[in-house]
Amino acid sequence: MHLSLQPTEAILNAKRQVYLDYSATTPVDERVAATMLRCLTETFGNPSSVHGYGQQARAAVDRARRNVAALVGARQNEIVFVSGGTEANNLAIRGVAEASLGHGRHIVTSEIEHPSVRGVCDSLQKKGWEVTRLPVYENGIVRIEDVRAAIRPDTVLISVMLANNEIGTIQPIREIAALVREHRDAGQRTLWLHTDAVQAAGRLQINVEELGCDLLSLSGHKLYAPKGVGALYIRRSVRLAPHNVGGHQERERRGGTENVPGIVAFGEAARLALEEFEQRIAHTHKLRDYFEAEVLSRIDDVVLNGDREHRLPHLSNISFRFIEGEGLLINLDLQGVAVSTGSACSSGTLEPSPVIRALGRDDELARGSIRFSFGKDNTQADVDYVVEVLADAVARLRELSPLNKKLVMSDML
Repeated sequence: MHLSLQPTEAILNAKRQVYLDYSATTPVDERVAATMLRCLTETFGNPSSVHGYGQQARAAVDRARRNVAALVGARQNEIVFVSGGTEANNLAIRGVAEASLGHGRHIVTSEIEHPSVRGVCDSLQKKGWEVTRLPVYENGIVRIEDVRAAIRPDTVLISVMLANNEIGTIQPIREIAALVREHRDAGQRTLWLHTDAVQAAGRLQINVEELGCDLLSLSGHKLYAPKGVGALYIRRSVRLAPHNVGGHQERERRGGTENVPGIVAFGEAARLALEEFEQRIAHTHKLRDYFEAEVLSRIDDVVLNGDREHRLPHLSNISFRFIEGEGLLINLDLQGVAVSTGSACSSGTLEPSPVIRALGRDDELARGSIRFSFGKDNTQADVDYVVEVLADAVARLRELSPLNKKLVMSDML
């Protein structure tokens, strides 16, 4: 089932428009858009051309590469531009897998990875690879002892996201990297660590040297840049089989003429994210905590999903008992409030969220979960409005819920 959420007359006539789905995508920052527009009209050369127009475009791409590298503490020549987070994850996992065929066919990942990681692991499994999926328990965090137990002599890749896109939990990547180094020191030289940092970039301070990862995925549209551009950090020692072949671009890691306007926009967004990091984090953290306090005081029978401390500062995932999350989403949308029931990349399915189920939640809580994610442009007035319409929508939906009516009758007996 696919829910059509095109703006309707009811939505357009809502009292207020509030966007709380920044984990799905972000609006393009006006400063980023202005930078991109100048590039579209002025820097139109092919970066591979040797004439002045081409070299002007090459210089713009190089500046953007420096900015993206600075955002994650990498070297400029370790950043490869791609079309987004999904391609970055595919290039990292497939690239390592294909380059490591002579060393092993085992991958370790977690039960709560983004669909692009789950999907490529499933695809490799059908081709004879073995995949170990680590549990995350009630708090939504991988345990280091499980990682240690999962590593085998034929393991070539561990892929665990830095922070989850639905519940925001932060994974122990530094500790996993230390385990990887132990195994390398013991002679397992072709064991690599990849982390999907699409949700974490710009929301956590990231330094790839401190994290110890070998590959790290990024996406521009989570950082107030346009869709269609991302990057993969690849440590210089990593052997990777390229997937886009036929061109020498991106040091032959990803062939194809570069998306210069998108890359330039991504670079500007990365620069602003680093420059305004403290301000943005303090702002969204304050709004998120205020929102949760108001929800808990106004609405009964709610469950906050994931660890309360080790999570992204902008995200709140809440399960509402006795209602369906999609029904609540539609009710909020009709009041001008945009939220989601989980990953935008796995929408269109009636199945309960696998991330919420991985926490040990039952189907009711998994189906009744809503993700609220805040951005730099939200205000406290936005939160007050959302809480008001949320409390009203939950109350009305529960009145209609057959499960809730059964429980009320049971209490009366």
